[in-house]
Amino acid sequence: MSSKFADRIARVQPSAIRDLLRYGDDPSITSFGGGYPDPALFPTAELQQVYADIFAKESATALQYTASAGLPGLRAQIAKRMANGGTPTDAEDVLVLQGAQQGLDLVAKLLIDPGDVIVTENPTFLGALIAFNPYQPEYAAVDIDEDGMDVDALEATLRSNGGVKFIYVIPDFQNPTGVTLSLERRQRIIELANEFDVLVLEDSPYRDLRFEGEQLPTLRSLDTEDRVIHLGSFSKILAPGVRMGWVSAEPAILEKLGLLKLAADTQSSTLNMTAVTRFLEGFDIDEHIARARVVYRQKRDLMVTTMNDAFPAEVAVTRPEGGLFTWVRFPEGFESAAFMVEHALPEARVAYVPGGTFFPTEERSNYARFSYSGQSDEAMVDALSRLGEILQTEM
Repeated sequence: MSSKFADRIARVQPSAIRDLLRYGDDPSITSFGGGYPDPALFPTAELQQVYADIFAKESATALQYTASAGLPGLRAQIAKRMANGGTPTDAEDVLVLQGAQQGLDLVAKLLIDPGDVIVTENPTFLGALIAFNPYQPEYAAVDIDEDGMDVDALEATLRSNGGVKFIYVIPDFQNPTGVTLSLERRQRIIELANEFDVLVLEDSPYRDLRFEGEQLPTLRSLDTEDRVIHLGSFSKILAPGVRMGWVSAEPAILEKLGLLKLAADTQSSTLNMTAVTRFLEGFDIDEHIARARVVYRQKRDLMVTTMNDAFPAEVAVTRPEGGLFTWVRFPEGFESAAFMVEHALPEARVAYVPGGTFFPTEERSNYARFSYSGQSDEAMVDALSRLGEILQTEM
């Protein structure tokens, strides 16, 4: 049967994401793997009211087909939020998606031919690599530091790789490292994109979850030549189960993405789009986000402090200014994937994401990503303390 498959399927392999979802459903394992929001923050009562009102008053339309681009009211609400955040946007500039992950797939389908070069951060979001890989690109990975992508290295990469299709960047609380791209580097990326005639894919699902430091402008707001494709999501600020995200881009790109979405799924759920629209109209999502920021900041502090206290001194931990993840660097030669299988899971009953899977071109085995968002404080401290004891022994 494999002889019948398209060549692209060879790039579709089992991933750490599938394993993370399995660990997340095992009650005996404390998983710091997936970027699960804290379920205690879901606005359950408000959404219950919203859905009840929809079924009582709007069921005929909410359960029907609708426009492939998304409900006009929701597109207007998203555009308003983007504009209020410093990115001038009209409803016509927005395409509603089944989560930002769908945007990664649609952009890849639109732009990537086999052999095309894609520039990514090094490391980068595993879900993006999963979305890009079936379209058979080549990767040029640019290292990052505490200020994000190294723009001098980016310039050298663009000069040495003619015809780069796009630069993929997560500017706010980057997944997996948690670092934020500085304003100076944001501006330089736009300058380089203009100079080398390259598109920029800005993936920003964590932007609203800043709990310290200064909010920086989106790359799309700095764009001077309509090169930036911006992805956003309600998964981290409302609830991932509604599967609602969006893409904003210049008209020609947005039109083509809309045609690809029509072919993929016709439209996002009318019911869920109606629910998100009514939530945004009837409740204060910014107040809801403000509560989430307080919780996640406390969880970030607790995770980083516990790791620094429990882990060996030679283990380094990042302290992000927002988002859901911290990035752990073990000493050279440490195999985080093997350690999880041989020790963390069976002995500590702890799961995380081994860092090697986030590197597009050459895996680096001595890293791991931990999410502080989805576990209770008590479970977090207990699990990290157990893991720390084993690390002290094994290292």
